[in-house]
Amino acid sequence: MHFRNQKKQAQDVFINDPIDTDKDGNALTFLDIVADDGDIIDDIELKLKSEQLYKYITQSLQPREQTILKMRYGLYGTRPLTQREIAKKLDISRSYVSRIEKKAVSQLRKKFDKDQNI
Repeated sequence: MHFRNQKKQAQDVFINDPIDTDKDGNALTFLDIVADDGDIIDDIELKLKSEQLYKYITQSLQPREQTILKMRYGLYGTRPLTQREIAKKLDISRSYVSRIEKKAVSQLRKKFDKDQNI
């Protein structure tokens, strides 16, 4: 009795305690409401691969290739641009932007594939 009374006074909410009911009358717990459908393993893997990508960009690509990829894909918190917008900013043709982008992406893909096979 004492412990029940203490629990009510503390107003603690435990993760599996029912806090409401759904439209069918089933109990809803705090866990049901805050549960995340995402998989933490996938989130961690994505973060690691993103860090690896940024490392490869700085280590493997020429400055112009880095600039074009940063602008094209909105890396480092920038807004992604079209090839035409990049070409105008860099005063080069859109097709040249496309060739540089394709070559840089290919280099990064090879680097990822090589490191995955090790």
